[in-house]
Amino acid sequence: MELPTQRVDLPLKGMTCASCASTVEKALSKATGVSTASVNFLTKTATVRFDPKITSPTALVGVVRGTGYDSEVPATSHPAPQTSPIATGTSPSNLSHAGHGANANHTEHQPGASFSAAGHMPGMTDDEHAAHMHVNADAQAVLLRKVIVGAALALPVLVIAMSHGRIAIFNHAWINWLQLALTTPVVVWCGAQFYRMAWMGLKHFRANMDSLVALGTGTAFLYSIAATLWPAFFAGAHPVGMGAMSAMGSAPPVYYEAAAVIIVLVLLGKLFEARATGNTSAAIRKLIGLQAKTARVLRGGTEQDIPIADVVVGDIVIVRPGEKIPVDGTVASGDSAIDESMLTGESVPVEKKPGDSVFGATINTTGALQFRATKIGKDTALQQIVHLVQQAQGSKAPIARLADTIAGYFTPAVLGIAVLTFIVWFFVAPVDTRLSMALLTFVSVLIIACPCALGLATPTAIMVGTGRGAEHGILIKGGEALETAHKLTAIILDKTGTITRGKPALTDVRTLPGILEADLLRLAASAERRSEHPLAAAIVEGAKARAITLAEPSAFRAIVGHGIEATVDGRAVLVGKRSLLADRAIDTSALDPLAQELATAGKTPMYAAIDGKPAGLIAVADTVKPESKAAVAQMHKMGLRVAMITGDNALTAAAVAQEVGIQPDMVFAEVLPENKAEHVKKLQSQGLIVGMVGDGINDAPALAQADVGLAMGTGTDVAIEASDITLIRGDLRSVPDAIALSRATMRTIRQNLFWAFIYNIIGIPVA
Repeated sequence: MELPTQRVDLPLKGMTCASCASTVEKALSKATGVSTASVNFLTKTATVRFDPKITSPTALVGVVRGTGYDSEVPATSHPAPQTSPIATGTSPSNLSHAGHGANANHTEHQPGASFSAAGHMPGMTDDEHAAHMHVNADAQAVLLRKVIVGAALALPVLVIAMSHGRIAIFNHAWINWLQLALTTPVVVWCGAQFYRMAWMGLKHFRANMDSLVALGTGTAFLYSIAATLWPAFFAGAHPVGMGAMSAMGSAPPVYYEAAAVIIVLVLLGKLFEARATGNTSAAIRKLIGLQAKTARVLRGGTEQDIPIADVVVGDIVIVRPGEKIPVDGTVASGDSAIDESMLTGESVPVEKKPGDSVFGATINTTGALQFRATKIGKDTALQQIVHLVQQAQGSKAPIARLADTIAGYFTPAVLGIAVLTFIVWFFVAPVDTRLSMALLTFVSVLIIACPCALGLATPTAIMVGTGRGAEHGILIKGGEALETAHKLTAIILDKTGTITRGKPALTDVRTLPGILEADLLRLAASAERRSEHPLAAAIVEGAKARAITLAEPSAFRAIVGHGIEATVDGRAVLVGKRSLLADRAIDTSALDPLAQELATAGKTPMYAAIDGKPAGLIAVADTVKPESKAAVAQMHKMGLRVAMITGDNALTAAAVAQEVGIQPDMVFAEVLPENKAEHVKKLQSQGLIVGMVGDGINDAPALAQADVGLAMGTGTDVAIEASDITLIRGDLRSVPDAIALSRATMRTIRQNLFWAFIYNIIGIPVA
């Protein structure tokens, strides 16, 4: 089929479960002129790519309504992208080169064409996005009110039913009328959605858990009303000695408590689910919050602070040290080091000089810059990450609930058995009681099949599982993540901040003959005290950790892109790149082999010279967390394929992988943010169920794309919001713990469902 030229994002209404989303998705996929259709149950959105020559958004809305759900044509639709998503930014391949940073090669990114400039859900304006969030909050508030009111009314009904005649005040005929009064609001108001969805399903010949809830509770309620109004009609139908009489002597039993309690418990489960999934756009909001609100531009020869929305391509933007880069652009003048960790995940700032690219929301660390704006609004690298997260969240196929799937077969089967039971008893019972007897057995089958055990088998186990996880520092956002984690077959680990500490640390001091390591480190660290560069901070902290007393430097000078020079205790000290020493005609040949050895080990070597002579090397690196190796070994033991992904260079990646025990063929280096998500997709296309573990903003698209995203609790808010599971301690050993918890929970769910079925298999024939 020819590729579609348009995409539309249809808001969906009326969906209450994953099987609802599956129904709509199948209908849209089969519609004429549709190339692909994806329904996201979490965001209640259908993303459809279609040929406008064959169909239209209005026709697609008709398809949705034909399934029993509602939709409307959005205010805008999107042209299909004519270019690939981002190919942004900084190639981190040389971040481990000698010196305080290395110049990175940049590739201009191509703007995506189909997402909101404000970073909202596809197709939404600012007002529409706010309205959507308000609707979600309102829906949760209504659900909470229904649970509170329902519980308050159902509790006394449950007490009356469970008293079994032992409480004298309940042994009166009027007690059934009281139960009717208490139960009616629970069924009519609290449980209205179940009956509405069941009726909708009946019209379209489908059944799910809502159908089973409606069938069981509705039958119990209607029968109880009939038994309350005409007790004599049913009293004669009960076999003597079967324990069917109520506490009121010959009055038939009623089942108001079954209707009320089941509705409240199922609503409670839906409330937990709504709260777990209600913040699906929180990652997007966090990302949008990263961008600068204003920009300082040079117009008419004067500097002006303007809202970021007013920046136009070609503006000269001025950024001072410590400020955020407001938009993407190309450096026109100045030298600085930019913290681009939100793009690359790497902790070492990247040196910038005229002609280099800079990206919005990254942080200028040292020098002042002037750059020409080249990408604004939706075209910036940050907005491309927003788009990637949206795509990943939208394409995540919701897992059909096991109980929903079972209910799809169980409901019609139970109804068929009940009808058959009615027919048989109508013909075999005595003529004078055959109608009441047949009706009673018909109702008994439906009530005994009411989804008390079946409906609660999954949510109760998940509630306990998530609670147990929280006790061990594993926060699980919803039942879906817990259900999926047990099936994981591959785990991708981000390097920086996940396997490693995510912060440069002093690792080596190598000296030439005649120079003591402590002396070199003291002079170098003293010189670096005035520098704001993260590598300088690592050297100073490393010296202090070794109990070295530092001196106050004089004549300090930072040479942007090369290193620093200073005078310490009357001695001239140089620390930085090889080029810094070469520019001063200092011979580095004795140090070059050592520098290559350190770089091969994944470390960043810095050359040091004292009084115009080479003195040695000082190396820093992002060190591996002590627990990472044990965690990887445990994952391998669980049968998982473990991969590592990083924006860092191949040498550093290989060194870290070897240290923690990851196979070379499972190491993906020099990977940009959008390609991290692509690596997840690649493994998924091989039939693997993939978990992604990360901590940075750049990991958000991959975390959202993975079947289960696990964020380190020590990482960024964006990563945590984009993930399904948060590991509070930031300890990789929590990953196998989370998977083991999921496996144990799923075993419990299967056992619960087994016993629920045994209960029904035994109970239905008895009924």
